[in-house]
Amino acid sequence: MLFSSMTFIYVFLPIVCTVYFFIKKELHNFILLIASMIFYMWGEPRYFAIMLLTIFINYFGALLIDKKRNKTVLIFIILLNLSFLIYFKYFNFLIENINLLFHSNIDFIKAIMPIGISFYTFQAMSYIIDVYRKEEKPQKDIYKLSLYICLFPQLIAGPIIKYHDIKNQIDNREETFSKVCFGAKRFIIGLSKKVLIANVMGEIVEKIFSQNPDNLTLPISWLGAICYSFQIFFDFSGYSDMAIGLGLIFGFNFMENFNYPYISKSITEFWRRWHISLSTWFKDYVYIPLGGNKCGIKRTCFNLFLVFLITGIWHGASWNFIFWGLWYALFLIIEKITGIHKDPNEKPFIKHIYVLFVIAIGWVIFRADNLIYAFNYIKTMLNPLKINLKATIDVLPYYISIYEFLILSTAIICAIPIFNRMLQIENKAGKLFINIYLLVLFILSTASIAVSTYNPFIYFRF
Repeated sequence: MLFSSMTFIYVFLPIVCTVYFFIKKELHNFILLIASMIFYMWGEPRYFAIMLLTIFINYFGALLIDKKRNKTVLIFIILLNLSFLIYFKYFNFLIENINLLFHSNIDFIKAIMPIGISFYTFQAMSYIIDVYRKEEKPQKDIYKLSLYICLFPQLIAGPIIKYHDIKNQIDNREETFSKVCFGAKRFIIGLSKKVLIANVMGEIVEKIFSQNPDNLTLPISWLGAICYSFQIFFDFSGYSDMAIGLGLIFGFNFMENFNYPYISKSITEFWRRWHISLSTWFKDYVYIPLGGNKCGIKRTCFNLFLVFLITGIWHGASWNFIFWGLWYALFLIIEKITGIHKDPNEKPFIKHIYVLFVIAIGWVIFRADNLIYAFNYIKTMLNPLKINLKATIDVLPYYISIYEFLILSTAIICAIPIFNRMLQIENKAGKLFINIYLLVLFILSTASIAVSTYNPFIYFRF
């Protein structure tokens, strides 16, 4: 079930909120746990058992780790967690590449990836690792641990919540009218990002990326890369906004997952602003344990290489994702060696253009169906002989309408922090305006969902 679906907005969420707020506080966790299980089973009931196994493994695993305090036990529990992820997410990729490499013909039943497995597996592993480090005590109540792992607002696409950030909120949180209102507004903003911007950008992207790159002109290829940059940003940040808003409605404070990443002046800064919950997870549980930047420049570069190799692999079973991760590793290593990321105020315009260029090329690698397509597409983007302004003008109306151009312009404005404090306005006239504005956005968003057949969610498959 997608947050941006009529079923969720007009059926599931109202029922859950009604039951939640009209029942005694002692049962709030129970209601959320049942709602989260129904939410997950709605789309893929056959894979609910995998999530239950994850809960049981980490519940009993944490108790065992606390008792034994043995690294072998920790590694075993982590491998159990990863075994589900490796099989369902990477098994097909591994067998296909073995067949290709050894010219074999291994016959196999293709595994179908359960929704959200990457997110809830990483959450479970952070809990286990924190218990091993003695940073947290094991949760003795299996229902509370279950709620942490499968809480529906952030179950299928994050933010990736660490146990120590939410454990106290599970036991004791305050649901207030102001929190509910703020959460609802945040949800509407996220819904609008997803439906009114990301979906429109996605339709342009589909038309451009369905073409042979050799048949595209340089400006059209850049249009496709730019529109995809905005599609994936507003798609994923919109979903994160909705998750954070839903969390607030039920009294939870989730971490921010995006902080205007496209204003960055270095790739290092970009990864501090993009998918923050994943970046901090890798920092806390991979980069720092490897030594971080405390063991000399060579080891630091190796650590960055390894972290972003894993980041690429985390995103999916495809060589495109692996190369996408390595693409960022290359520039992070260059920045670490040269130190050009340390002073963002030195030549800020040039640095900003450099970052946007790297990001755009990276998103082409990420979006392309395969590496050959990505290479040919990038070749068109960088080939001055493919400018061909007359051909571009002739085909431009096919790829982007006036309405879509206006949405693209809106996307550019909304990607910079002009309206970032919109919900903090305190004066009555300003609040009234914002409330009316958000109501209009909500009506337009739900109307768009009702009439449109195009409502994908990019990170749904990760």
